[in-house]
Amino acid sequence: MDRRSEIAGNLEAVREQISKAAESAGRSVDEITLIAVTKTFPASDVEILKDLGVSDFGENRDSDAAPKAVAISGTWHFQGQIQSNKLKSITSWANVIHSLDEIRHFEVIEKSAAHALDIFCQVSLDGSEGRGGVSEQKLYELAKEIEKSPTHRLQGLMAVAPLGVDPATAFSKLSAIHKAFMADFPKANKLSAGMSGDFKEAIAHGATHIRIGIQILGSR
Repeated sequence: MDRRSEIAGNLEAVREQISKAAESAGRSVDEITLIAVTKTFPASDVEILKDLGVSDFGENRDSDAAPKAVAISGTWHFQGQIQSNKLKSITSWANVIHSLDEIRHFEVIEKSAAHALDIFCQVSLDGSEGRGGVSEQKLYELAKEIEKSPTHRLQGLMAVAPLGVDPATAFSKLSAIHKAFMADFPKANKLSAGMSGDFKEAIAHGATHIRIGIQILGSR
């Protein structure tokens, strides 16, 4: 099987699963944005995805993503842990940042971004610093800083299900955090949650953006 046929078959299967998960949750599939996570994969795979109708691409590393984003038009999502010294470059190619969890990083974005960005605040669901995410206590402070910006747009929240925790339990907690959050930030109605192993549970709990790599492109 050639690479295009492999990706096309995987993508069709994923789209079908998304449709079924949305239907089971009583939601429209149109509410859900599929982000194809292209990290570590070559630009040729991104070209195939674009030809198959995918326009949202997710990356974790600036050095890997920057040349691909320059070469291939689309909506580029940065979802990795942020390093201050990489932010100027990240903001040159990314359209959306999913993993903002510190005010000092937003201050760098304000100074260096050449265009408007859509921003998700990453929330920690277990307090672990290893996988990124702001605590619930500091979330509102961070969101207020983003909302003050005349340029950048607060989209909503992002989270990763903690290791060893049932995804349905994790995303149920995230949904409750998000509902409370929207009382103060009603326009931040987007929820970035769910990856290859748990996107169905994320959709059941309100995810609007799901980030899928392995099920579409395979393992590297």
